[in-house]
Amino acid sequence: MNVTITDSAAALYIEEIPLSKGDTLRLYVRVGGIGSGGFSVGVMKDEPTTSSYKIEKNGVTFFITEDDFWYMDGMTIDYKEDLGYLDFSNPVFEQLDHPDAK
Repeated sequence: MNVTITDSAAALYIEEIPLSKGDTLRLYVRVGGIGSGGFSVGVMKDEPTTSSYKIEKNGVTFFITEDDFWYMDGMTIDYKEDLGYLDFSNPVFEQLDHPDAK
């Protein structure tokens, strides 16, 4: 399992939610959305399990549970400050909203 959350993406989550040192934030596969629906990354304050994949940034633990490894493995989450949006990419899928493995 490998997920990258850039410093700029972590800082955005920490500021916007807001999060404090010691907080834990779950990243998960969210089903639904605008238009035809599909998949996206949801976030919620939650507690990790012992088998969760964890990334610590600025004292905050971001984590993913095993059920969501299939979608998140290989993902990079970055904040494009000049454009003002979070960018999600994963080379495993051509389209993240309707993932079909290459």
